[in-house]
Amino acid sequence: MSNNVSENSSIIKRANGAIIPIGLICILGFVWAVMVAARGVDPVIKPHAYMYIFAFALAIFALVYGVTKDKFVYNPYEYDDSVIKAGVIATIFWGVAGMLVGVIIALQLAFPQLLYSINLDWLNFGRLRPLHTSGVIFGFGGNALLATSFYVVQRTSRTRLAGGMWPWFVFWGYQLFLVIAGTGYLMGITHGKEYAEPEWYVDIWLTIVWVAYLSIFMMTLVKRKERHIYVANWFYLSFIVTVALLHIVNNLALPVDWLGAKSYSLSSGVQSAMTQWWYGHNAVGLFLTTGFLGMMYYFIPKRAERPVYSYRLSIVHFWTVIFIYIWAGPHHLHFTALPQWTQTLGMVFSIMLWMPSWGGMINGLMTLSGAWDKLRTDPVLRMLAVSVAFYGMATFEGPLMSIRTVNALSHYTDWTIGHVHAGALGWNGLVTFGALYCLVPWLWKKKQMYSVRMVEWHFWLSTIGILFYITAMWVSGIMQGLMWRAYTDFGFLEYSFIETVKAMHPYYVIRALGGTLFMLGMFLMAWNVWLTVKGKGDAHALGDDTPPAKKPSVSAIPELAHNLKQGA
Repeated sequence: MSNNVSENSSIIKRANGAIIPIGLICILGFVWAVMVAARGVDPVIKPHAYMYIFAFALAIFALVYGVTKDKFVYNPYEYDDSVIKAGVIATIFWGVAGMLVGVIIALQLAFPQLLYSINLDWLNFGRLRPLHTSGVIFGFGGNALLATSFYVVQRTSRTRLAGGMWPWFVFWGYQLFLVIAGTGYLMGITHGKEYAEPEWYVDIWLTIVWVAYLSIFMMTLVKRKERHIYVANWFYLSFIVTVALLHIVNNLALPVDWLGAKSYSLSSGVQSAMTQWWYGHNAVGLFLTTGFLGMMYYFIPKRAERPVYSYRLSIVHFWTVIFIYIWAGPHHLHFTALPQWTQTLGMVFSIMLWMPSWGGMINGLMTLSGAWDKLRTDPVLRMLAVSVAFYGMATFEGPLMSIRTVNALSHYTDWTIGHVHAGALGWNGLVTFGALYCLVPWLWKKKQMYSVRMVEWHFWLSTIGILFYITAMWVSGIMQGLMWRAYTDFGFLEYSFIETVKAMHPYYVIRALGGTLFMLGMFLMAWNVWLTVKGKGDAHALGDDTPPAKKPSVSAIPELAHNLKQGA
């Protein structure tokens, strides 16, 4: 909570109303964790019980200390930027950690003996791979969405975040989820579902945190001082609501024991597969697409100092994406036991996604009209622009790969890996980097980043790394698919499985190189942000006469004054 208010001011508010519900949640969690630590039926769950005990005990102590010392006070007429700063730092931390693990497992695929040990299971590929995917998607991407959504909804609504202490509960609760889930993967605790691997007790905790997140966001919009709801908030809200629905339905499970780690999904067979890929594809569509489109629709206009190219098109983009994307999941299950009409439905809706996706890409890029010259001198804006280009490429390639005849070649191959990382690194990664480079000087009240040259280096390291990565996987994947379906004149397979693996080795080395370049850019960013926060070099503090917007202001909404005046 911000304490930067005068003690004799009549506008001071106290966040004590959130103490009781947050305290009850922590006490109940603490009691359950103590029971598991004492009588847990699975040895692997006990380390998690001790982690929960420590976390909840620390939270209870912080609540008691804060109440007795009257620490939870704030000015309702100032933005709550402290939790956003914490989100920025967490985003960078999880980005460094997740990408480092990604490089390690890429090297393990190229050199299988790397870090292999029969006595150290947690170093093996099977344990590290979900740690990497969850670290970058939910750690890096999730914290970026938390931080930017809290920033954008305040500025575009001209009001402080709702909930008092609840934003801090969401932030720390989400970090606890990431730690429990990640350490669970290393110990072999997994539900076995792609992007939904945490076990039941971790899922329940995330549900509590996510409901609090949704409530904060919605109540901030309810108490907004701006009549218009800016389009970025629609994208953020759709991501929060739909991810809650996806998470709950896909993770419905029955624990073997309430004091144990293992559970069984309520669905089975082809129904389980359909539910999983309804979740899996829409986790990509709503978590990694609409949430980050919220970033695009705020930070590109703000950085370019231009209105959104077409506000009407942005609304059409929103409604078409959320209505079409939710039905595209079955294209992951071509040539399976899933009924063919369902597979075809997924394929048709995937192809329909070309229209809204490219409409959004065009809208993002054309927002730079009148500001194209800034791409030569502003590497941050260049990152944002290139991210939109990768968004367009990935959303063209995805529907293409959903077509049954193309999918027959691409599925289960490295082509899919290349496609996923074109979107994840090129779209999600670069737009997040651009947003963070905007946020850091704004939040810490600096004139600019410590080193614009380092931002330039980061842009080129990332872009070249992505190109190495995806081109290697495209070639490897198509070659892999063609080798799998090659037959001799006598009708036998022409290549054994090990021959295909051997043929892919040089491309795996190139992929590891590309990932390493991308990771180096992440390290460079972390160093640049640290020096900026410390006020080194060119990162001078702004004078009192030119502070960044700290109080609600209509100028925070990048397109409002122009587009609404024009009747767009």
